[in-house]
Amino acid sequence: MHTRVTGILIEDGKLLLLNQGTDGPRSWSLPGGRVEDGESLEEALVREMREETGADVEIGRLLYLCDHVDAHVVHITFEARRTGGRIGDVTQGADTRPIRGVEFVALEDLPSRGFSDRFVQLCRDRFPGAGSYMGPKHTIGL
Repeated sequence: MHTRVTGILIEDGKLLLLNQGTDGPRSWSLPGGRVEDGESLEEALVREMREETGADVEIGRLLYLCDHVDAHVVHITFEARRTGGRIGDVTQGADTRPIRGVEFVALEDLPSRGFSDRFVQLCRDRFPGAGSYMGPKHTIGL
């Protein structure tokens, strides 16, 4: 299994998302990526958020830990708070899949971007049970 970190950055009721080709049915996803050798989880997420969105962030609470057994991936997701940077200032070539767009999407519009009602409710409720192992990724609606 490899480790992947993702960030939940919500401002004014909107979640920061990437429009990018994925292995699943959604083209919109949370920013993040693989933890590289020698990186801490925090270092990896700060780097990934900067490369993929242009945002400089501070890492907050651990929100959830999930696994995607078929893909041999452990997903670790943190709350993120923007400290600077410019949204959309993507580092070209840093990602294996081209990023087509970066935007803040209103929580109520997430289902039209392929996110489940369960995931929207978790965002609205600020992830009750934060810091827990949530089981397979689909249990949180992803």
